[in-house]
Amino acid sequence: MSSQRALLPRSAPGASSRAVAALLDRLEARAVECHSLMVVHRGHVVAEGWWAPYSAGRPHLLYSLTKSFISVAVGLAIADGLLALDDRVVDVLPGHVPAGVSEQGRRLTVHHLLSMTTGHRTDSLAEAWRLEPGDLVKGFLRVPFAETEGTRHVYDNPTTFVLARMVERVTGRGLPELLDERLFGPMGIEHAEWDRVASGAAFGFHGLHLTTEAVAAFGELLLRGGRWGGRQLVPREWVELATRRHVDTLPLEDGSGDADYLRGYGYQFWVSRHGFHGDGSFGQLCVVVPSHELVVATTGGHRQPQVVLDAIWECLLPGLDEEGDDRSLAGRLGRLSFAPVPGEAAPGRSAKASFDAAAGDPALPDGAAVAVEPVDGGWLLRLGPLLDVEIGHGAWRESAPLGRPVVASGAWQGETFVAELYVITTPHRLRLTVRAAAGTAAATWNIVPLTSPDLAVHVRSPLMTRPDVA
Repeated sequence: MSSQRALLPRSAPGASSRAVAALLDRLEARAVECHSLMVVHRGHVVAEGWWAPYSAGRPHLLYSLTKSFISVAVGLAIADGLLALDDRVVDVLPGHVPAGVSEQGRRLTVHHLLSMTTGHRTDSLAEAWRLEPGDLVKGFLRVPFAETEGTRHVYDNPTTFVLARMVERVTGRGLPELLDERLFGPMGIEHAEWDRVASGAAFGFHGLHLTTEAVAAFGELLLRGGRWGGRQLVPREWVELATRRHVDTLPLEDGSGDADYLRGYGYQFWVSRHGFHGDGSFGQLCVVVPSHELVVATTGGHRQPQVVLDAIWECLLPGLDEEGDDRSLAGRLGRLSFAPVPGEAAPGRSAKASFDAAAGDPALPDGAAVAVEPVDGGWLLRLGPLLDVEIGHGAWRESAPLGRPVVASGAWQGETFVAELYVITTPHRLRLTVRAAAGTAAATWNIVPLTSPDLAVHVRSPLMTRPDVA
């Protein structure tokens, strides 16, 4: 767990406390699973809270909010004169160009990648991986282009992977090292983790883990036009260019779409009804509203980003200048928590079972041995030959079976042992049930991880998954 120092000054909620309470009320009423919330108004943190067992010093997987940081890396390379918006992929990465690349593939530029207007009709990630498991850039260029470049926005994950590799090629630096030196270090962000492909390269289109305050500080940096602590870390011109609309965003085929995702797309940022935002799957948001000097950062485990944005617009913005009860809000924020699993401790009781993967999205191999062994104050849960997870009763207990932390609680509920395993640096948790009499075990993800349902993948450090797994 990180122990980094505060990045942003604090002040009492003051006039915004009632509005923050209304925001919390709305999220609770709509059953939005938030893991953290930080509100920054006029440069000061006026409200912050974490739903235990999530906590302030813990980094959280940002999924596609990572893309907005890649946009900044591209801006730095352009400011250094190493890259330009009209530079072509085939010229910067000639070693990744497939034989017989199409003419459109040859024309694709940094601008097309940043705005996701390369001409694919759908996200090309799965097909690109299938075509070239060891080279996603080459696979991306092999997927046929259905639309003329520059004419249509389609959310296309490999575009950001390609941008990351182009930045690394022209700067001669790994993406994490570059951002540590030019962005995170000067800002005081001391703990940035990156999920990587098997070659060691950072995904780019997802995989960055940061604390909530680091996300909020990033939003504040953008609000200040790239300036931090008296230094211009990112050119103001790039911040303005990246966060304005470059292309329309289109409704789904059935004509539906969320209001804040139909306002246009910038350079790896979404244009919002108010300001702009970076977005990651399952509730990872960095919302910047320059007109109100407001930044809101959230992490979570849900599929309702538009509900969160609606709550910011409808509950928070109108009440930023209203009076409220600071003490009441502070107490509420301090009590945010997920409840440990209810049930009995049943000291001395144990169980053995085999995992049944028939339900789909298996977290463990079918038939894997599962054992529940009592220890002082809880249990040791053995999952197959590699994963030993500590479980608390009525409280959370932390362990790191393969290098990444798992926080868990459990209890006996009649003849069934139930445990909740929080893969605490991600949006994901696993509910495990062991039926002692039947000798069977099952597991269900709150939200199945996008890369793999295999639990071992997500608790191994460093995490390495597709595209170029050996």
